[in-house]
Amino acid sequence: MRVLIVEDDLKLSSVLRDALERKAYRVTVAYTGSEGLALGIDFEFEFILLDAMLPEMDGFSVARSLRQSGISTQILMLTSRDSTSDIVRGLDSGVDDYLTKPFSFEELFARLRALARRRMVPHTMQYEVGDLCMDPVTHTATRAGRALSLTRTEHLLLEFMMRSPNVVLRRDAIINAVWGYETTVENNTLDAFMKQLRFKVDNEHKQKLIRTVRGFGFKLSAGDQ
Repeated sequence: MRVLIVEDDLKLSSVLRDALERKAYRVTVAYTGSEGLALGIDFEFEFILLDAMLPEMDGFSVARSLRQSGISTQILMLTSRDSTSDIVRGLDSGVDDYLTKPFSFEELFARLRALARRRMVPHTMQYEVGDLCMDPVTHTATRAGRALSLTRTEHLLLEFMMRSPNVVLRRDAIINAVWGYETTVENNTLDAFMKQLRFKVDNEHKQKLIRTVRGFGFKLSAGDQ
């Protein structure tokens, strides 16, 4: 599989390249945001490891420009900034997952395996909760007949919740289902993804489908609170 690393830290990019190549990944490295954007558009990659802070063009702008160019390559953002606002900014720009520096290679490879598994769709049925519909085969979702623009991670979150409507889903169960047991995902990361998903699903509708159950997790329901 081909991986594009967009990282201006020469030492880190070299270490990442060596580690990935030892796992038989084919690696290309870009050292500026504009270079990474050009490579991401012109060549096919399975994954893009994208630093948030880059010369010429930051990682958020790179991710947004890639998505606007129709590039669906899975993007894992690497950053030392782990506040909820930064995570939301990354998700809103179109990244699929978020990994906070410093990180272990064990976790990096686990995240890549989890991203790779997301391309596999084991379900062939459609899900419906109220006026919210999802087709897991075509990776499409609509609310009141209007298409929702979801990232891969948002799609997986919503699909997991739609499989069990009216059920309170614990945070750890959601994290394990979406990111896998091998990865460490903090609650603020889940909260950031859920905030974005709730905005896309519920923002323009009087009836709110995604509910927070304090102390437990989240529930998707079209019924009364």
